[in-house]
Amino acid sequence: MTTTTTAQPTPIDRYAWTALSNTTLAVFMSALDGSIVLIALPAIFRGIHLDPLGSGNITYLLWMIMGYRLVQAVLVVTLGRLGDIFGRVRIYNAGFAVFTFASVLLSFDPFDGAGGAQWLIWWRVLQAIGGSMLTANSAAILTDAFPPDRRGFALGINQVAALAGQFVGLVAGGLLAAWDWRAVFWVNVPVGVFATVWAYRRLRETSARRPARIDWWGNVTFAVGLGAVLIAITNGIQPHGGHVMGWTNPSVLELGGLGVVLLIAFAVIETRIAAPMFQLTLFRIKAFTAGNVAGLATSIARGGLQFVLIIWLQGIWLPLHGYDYQDTPLWAGIFLLPLTFGFLISGPVAGILSDRFGSRGLATSGMVVFGGSFIGLLLLPINFPYWVFAVLIAANGIGSGMFGAPNSSSIMSSVPAEHRGVASGMRSTFQNSGTALSISIFFSLMIVGLARNLPHTLTAGLQGQGVSHAVAQQVGSLPPVSSLFASILGVNPIQHLLAPSHALAGLPAANQHTLTGREFFPDLISGPFHHGLVIVFAVAAGLSVVAAIASQLRGARTEPIR
Repeated sequence: MTTTTTAQPTPIDRYAWTALSNTTLAVFMSALDGSIVLIALPAIFRGIHLDPLGSGNITYLLWMIMGYRLVQAVLVVTLGRLGDIFGRVRIYNAGFAVFTFASVLLSFDPFDGAGGAQWLIWWRVLQAIGGSMLTANSAAILTDAFPPDRRGFALGINQVAALAGQFVGLVAGGLLAAWDWRAVFWVNVPVGVFATVWAYRRLRETSARRPARIDWWGNVTFAVGLGAVLIAITNGIQPHGGHVMGWTNPSVLELGGLGVVLLIAFAVIETRIAAPMFQLTLFRIKAFTAGNVAGLATSIARGGLQFVLIIWLQGIWLPLHGYDYQDTPLWAGIFLLPLTFGFLISGPVAGILSDRFGSRGLATSGMVVFGGSFIGLLLLPINFPYWVFAVLIAANGIGSGMFGAPNSSSIMSSVPAEHRGVASGMRSTFQNSGTALSISIFFSLMIVGLARNLPHTLTAGLQGQGVSHAVAQQVGSLPPVSSLFASILGVNPIQHLLAPSHALAGLPAANQHTLTGREFFPDLISGPFHHGLVIVFAVAAGLSVVAAIASQLRGARTEPIR
């Protein structure tokens, strides 16, 4: 008679739990601040007395949304490499201090108007630098602290915290902004102070430092090159020279071209120096390459989704269901909660299962569920039954959770221990760059869809309610981006668009009520908006297929590197 024994999971020591708790709080706060401002934008701009849709002010609006994400996309590889050289915990701890210091300054904006917006944008940049120091090294710290057969669990908790932070921020931003817009930044201060002291007292270096010369040329060409490309893409969303977008703007083309040239120079530099910032040799590892390709495709598909869903809810669905425009930012966050719950349910479970069964099957299946949710959203009518919408976005969240933790575990466990910091930074770069690219790509696709039909539809609808031909044509010729941003900001779009001409004052009361009511703008924009939605969700579904294929090609399960 023989007996069989089942291998028991390696016990987790006390320090590993400390590292998991602190880094999970860090990535949650960093991700939260990437989205919390989005819902709070109406209150913030009212607080600093600036009309973000006024002439020349859309730039402030875009940079309030995009600046934080762009900085994180550019810096995480550099900061991960610095963690390998000088100590991952040292860079991480400094990140918490920087993040907290910037949060204090953000909450004490002393200026109004454009000066107030610039203050917030620049200190958000510093806050993003601190957040990048945290996210660039958190996965490496966890990989060092946890045994190989428990890394999926640890990275799963961490990854879900990061993803959930993005969507919890939508609700938190609405709740805090309803009290005071500065509270959006105050909330970070006590948490940041506590976590900074905790990190300095309890975290320790568990991996050997590997002193090396800093790759200055690589750092500069990468940071400036990627930054130039992302800034060009961001500016390309803005109208230029009578065009609905700025892709023909010479400065956009020049900046984008410069960025591409610098990134090519960066790739050449990295192959010719002894201690490169970006370890191109890691791409020889199949699991590392496939995981990052899948992660980039997923980030592009997911990153702009929240913006599209917010516009759909705030600009159309919520007003049609009786919600005032000024209340729509908060309620949009609440109605998106199934998406967050999907992350929270599937992420930790997928992390635990990946330790036992491997990453490939879970991550690939997650992308199938993820892509299927986009097809379902594509088929929904504009004025949908909420329960169907809730099921589909919950499925989207579940698919993301099934993918995120196993994919991160596969990437981090595939690389040698001495390269975990830079590998973590590279993984975060793909993820953050995908998110930044996604917002620009999805906005561009949406604007193209709206530009085809919205001007004529808007002009005809306004004239039908008695607005003069000249005013209706002027409003109809405004860039569609104005209508999209008006929806995000929780203002009545028609009332805002007609305000400069004072056209409402000369109309009968019944016409004024119709134009500024809850149904006129949603009914007007539904057709053009649906055309844009079809394009956006079809592209997202295609990217999900790419991610699923890349995930499947990562190879069979291999033993993680210690």
